[in-house]
Amino acid sequence: MIKHSKKDRIFLVVNTSILTLFLLIVFYPMWLVLISSFSDPNAVTAGKVIIFPVGFSLEGYKAILSYKMIVRGFMNSLVLMVLGTVFCLIVTALGGYPLSRSDLPGKKYIMFIFTFTMYFGGGMIPYFLLIRDLHLMNTIWALVVPSALNVWNIILMKTYFQTSVPDEIFQAARVDGCSDIVYLVRIGLPLAKPIIAVLSLFTAVGMWNSYFNALLFLNDTELFPLQLVLRDILVVNATNTTEFNLDVESIKRQQEMVALLKYSVIVASSAPLMILYPFVQKYFVKGIMVGSLKG
Repeated sequence: MIKHSKKDRIFLVVNTSILTLFLLIVFYPMWLVLISSFSDPNAVTAGKVIIFPVGFSLEGYKAILSYKMIVRGFMNSLVLMVLGTVFCLIVTALGGYPLSRSDLPGKKYIMFIFTFTMYFGGGMIPYFLLIRDLHLMNTIWALVVPSALNVWNIILMKTYFQTSVPDEIFQAARVDGCSDIVYLVRIGLPLAKPIIAVLSLFTAVGMWNSYFNALLFLNDTELFPLQLVLRDILVVNATNTTEFNLDVESIKRQQEMVALLKYSVIVASSAPLMILYPFVQKYFVKGIMVGSLKG
């Protein structure tokens, strides 16, 4: 057992106290959202929910599930997340691997073009016109295709191949007559599982939480992702509170449900990713540290 000096003990106490405080600052808002979603609407609007749920209630979740578009929106978001993640990983692997090879002709110019797009863009209007001219409007591909190429992901994949996959393996495979595509599929990608897991998580989170592109490019409510459906639920409920034919009690009740729905919506939309995270957690630290420290 290590015996600490008095100064070391003071440092550990102070350090632990500060980290605990930061933990509470970060954790409490999430805890407040969770307990508020299971509390009585009146208690939520009155500010009585502080540490534990007050008047346990599932009214917020019942209200969400009463909308038929919720299930369809959930399925749309699931399809969008899976398609978007798969397409992004394919493009990332096909872009990162060639750029990791020192014998790639014009490598510096290609990297310059990729990097240039990280700092300069055409803006929203050219982006909208491009999607329109490609005839992708009001289709799920308007959300999948533009998100397939992420320069930062390509840089991470490139760095991982350069630093964590020994070049000797490639040379040995080349001697055995292995082509680049076969090497990438059979050797490179299996060795790159940690960074693939990290990029999958980042991409899946981005696709699941995205709603702005859907707001721009989708008109058919049957194609709306979950985030856009839940946004409309809040807008509709907020609008209903302004109807003049409602009495005071009805307006008050509507306002309470709007406040409760905000918390229930956050929990409902975050739950799938919270469930997904433990399955990729073991790869997360290894993959992201390798991609960031050895570039």
